[in-house]
Amino acid sequence: MAQRYVRVKTTTGQIYYGRLQLNRTVEVLDAPPWLNGKVTEQILEDSQYQLLAPCSPSKIVAVGKNYAAHAAEMGGEVPKEPLIFLKPPSAIIPHEQKIIYPKQSQRVDFEGELALIIGDRTKNCTIEEAKNKIWGYTIANDVTARDLQKKDGQWTRAKGFDTFCPLGPWIVRELTSEARLQTFINEDVKNPKQSALVSSMVFSPEELVAYISQIMTLLPGDVILTGTPEGVAPLTVGNTVTVEIESIGKLTNQIEATT
Repeated sequence: MAQRYVRVKTTTGQIYYGRLQLNRTVEVLDAPPWLNGKVTEQILEDSQYQLLAPCSPSKIVAVGKNYAAHAAEMGGEVPKEPLIFLKPPSAIIPHEQKIIYPKQSQRVDFEGELALIIGDRTKNCTIEEAKNKIWGYTIANDVTARDLQKKDGQWTRAKGFDTFCPLGPWIVRELTSEARLQTFINEDVKNPKQSALVSSMVFSPEELVAYISQIMTLLPGDVILTGTPEGVAPLTVGNTVTVEIESIGKLTNQIEATT
C-alpha cells in the first residue's frame, strides 16, 4: 500500500502532519510533507488523535465540466479551456464529518472528484513543469446546492456553504494510470452513482495546474478539484455518501439537517 500522509489533531489539541501506518499509528512530521517535513520520534496511537482534512490550503480552485459525459448531463458542451471557480477553505471538512444541508436549498448534489495537492509555489508553469508541482492526490466531494447554482447564475453561494468540501482521508504521492472514481449512497456498492476512469478527464491534472498558474499563484498545500464525472444526483438528510478512488481510498460523509 502506498504511503498515506495525514493531518491530525491530538486529544490535547495539537495539530500535526504525519505518516499513517497500517496499524493506524501516526509518525509525526516536523512540517507539512510538501515542505520537506521530517519524521520525528513522536508516535501517536489510534486513540490519541482524530483525522483532519489532510491539508489546510490558502485556496481551493475547482474545475467545472471536465468530463464530457457530465457536461452533457448538465446540458452544456465541453469548454474549450478549463472552466474554473473557487470554493472557500472554510467549506472543508474531513472524512466522517457531517455535511450540513442548508435551509436555503431544496436540492443538494454530491460531486465526487480527484483532488490535487500542490507542493511548490507555482506561477506561469508549463504542462511539463506542472508534473513536478503536483505533490500528491486525495479525494474530494464538491457538494453543490444545485437549485441555487441555477438561480444565481454564478456558483459562489451554491458551492461555498460550510461543510461543502469534504476532503481526505489522506494524501498519496502516486495515482495508478487507470484509477477509477466511484460514488456510492448508503454503502450500496453494487450500484455506484458515479463510475469513471480519472484518465477520461477532458483536461489532465498537468494541464489544469499549468492553466491555473497563468491566472493565480498556487502555493504549497493548495488544492485543485479536477471535476466530477456524470451521475451527479441529489442527497437527502440521513444519506451517507462515499467517494472512492482506486489507489487512494474512500471518503465518507453523512448528510445532516441544519439545526
